[in-house]
Amino acid sequence: MQKKKISDMDKYVMLSLTVIIMYTIVAVIYQFITGQELSPSLTVGVYGAFSGELLMLCLIKKFKLQSK
Repeated sequence: MQKKKISDMDKYVMLSLTVIIMYTIVAVIYQFITGQELSPSLTVGVYGAFSGELLMLCLIKKFKLQSK
């Protein structure tokens, strides 16, 4: 039985989703415990970077499928 190899694009998607979910959980817990919110600049940076990465990967995959 052969194991299916996970492509690099799938690894980046999993990493991006994991970072976004973990950041959200940590931000909610931090705000609940301290009563302060994380820096809005940090939040915009994290969501912007990893959401942009997901968008680019989706576009790459979509255009690869259309060209075949």
